[in-house]
Amino acid sequence: MGAGITGLAIAYELASRGVDVVILERDGIGAGASGVQPGGVRQQWGTRVNCVLARESLAFYRRVEEHLDAPHIGPLTECGYVFLAHSDERLAGLSREVALQQEMGVPSALLDQAEVSELVPGLDVSTVTGAAHCAEDGYFDRPQAVVEAYAAAAQRCGVRIEQRNVVELRQTPSGWTLCGANGERDEAETVILAAAYDTPGLVAPLNVKLPIVKEPRYLFYSEPIRERLLEPLVISSERAFAAKHLANGRVLASHLAANGDPNGSSDDWQRAIKRNVRELLPQLEYVEYSVLVEGFYDVTPDNQPVLGPVPGRDGLWLAAGFSGHGFMLAPAVSRALANLLVDRTSDPLFEDFALERFERAQLTPELQVV
Repeated sequence: MGAGITGLAIAYELASRGVDVVILERDGIGAGASGVQPGGVRQQWGTRVNCVLARESLAFYRRVEEHLDAPHIGPLTECGYVFLAHSDERLAGLSREVALQQEMGVPSALLDQAEVSELVPGLDVSTVTGAAHCAEDGYFDRPQAVVEAYAAAAQRCGVRIEQRNVVELRQTPSGWTLCGANGERDEAETVILAAAYDTPGLVAPLNVKLPIVKEPRYLFYSEPIRERLLEPLVISSERAFAAKHLANGRVLASHLAANGDPNGSSDDWQRAIKRNVRELLPQLEYVEYSVLVEGFYDVTPDNQPVLGPVPGRDGLWLAAGFSGHGFMLAPAVSRALANLLVDRTSDPLFEDFALERFERAQLTPELQVV
């Protein structure tokens, strides 16, 4: 269930292994969170499991046009991500994260103030104590094209995508019945719920507590600007600020702490962005952000997804709660989940993502969330 990047990628991987797959989607391909996201792909993470998954996903995305037979997607633009530190405490945290990343094969580096200034021309480093950088991190200029390419590749493998508003799951002796809002009934031996923030509501009647909440995220875009103003993606978690000049000419900026009604708060968010621009990236001071895009994360307490079977509910699987990381990790997650379903070959890394971890209070939080 769910035709976002996660559901489509899992369906593609399963169908490639000969499994008969049907995707049930309430609205349309990429109509939810996957349709409103900037297409980022990075390897700088704070947990071992995400570094491993990110490395594999990057390798896939570098050849995604070949893998999905979709030459129209356009290449991954490896612009680099720069995570700024403004305090010694944050710099120490970045240092620990870079050490872990390098151990897992990620070519990231810790930069001092002078190196940051050289890497990001125009950046005011007077308040910067250092930064973490990975030149291989990047983004797709048209991420929706990647989502649609996954859908097309899955369909070529025999996957059927049907519009259905499933409102109830019923366990049967042979599997599951999925009940639609208009009285439809679909039968399945195995059900994988990849419905993001709608997933908890589907499993709650089954007495399954799934701690996923819906959190809004907001992105501001300028009109296209021909002159290149900023190349790497610059992120300051301490200032809740991020900015990037995209390949299509638009400047993207975000107030990462934005919360509330955009109709009444967007001016405040714009002022926060302008303040950070003046203090950090004065070359963007005269950029006007005329477009505001609202999207949503499906967030868990540890900012990690819930992947795998539901205990006590044979044939029911979860793939949700990605906390904004679904697009970045979809290729590796879908492969591992398909292996687990088809070959029963479990990846020990998935222990960090098991639903039972919340009851055991054995969490490995991902702190590198943007």
